[in-house]
Amino acid sequence: MITISEIAANRIKEIRQKEGLTEAFNVRVAVEGGGCSGLMYQLDFASEPQASDMIFEDKGVKVMVDKKSILYLAGTELDFSDGLNGKGFQFKNPNATRTCGCGESFSI
Repeated sequence: MITISEIAANRIKEIRQKEGLTEAFNVRVAVEGGGCSGLMYQLDFASEPQASDMIFEDKGVKVMVDKKSILYLAGTELDFSDGLNGKGFQFKNPNATRTCGCGESFSI
């Protein structure tokens, strides 16, 4: 399961509204090979789930994750920071044994 912090949920709703997307557009989270630590997070909007997607809902936001990626993301919280240390979405992944400085890639 993937959870979403309150601030991340609000930011997702703001972005969806700003881009003119309806509530039918959900967040798609995936893991792909790459980055300085070996695996990278992918975050996007999608309106249709794929056949292999698992769908979670937290704080009014649906999150779609393919079955391969959920192996790496189970227990992860999607958060958002707009502080001095950086602005953007952050993944708090308890499975990651190493992350890069920018927080966009990790290894297990």
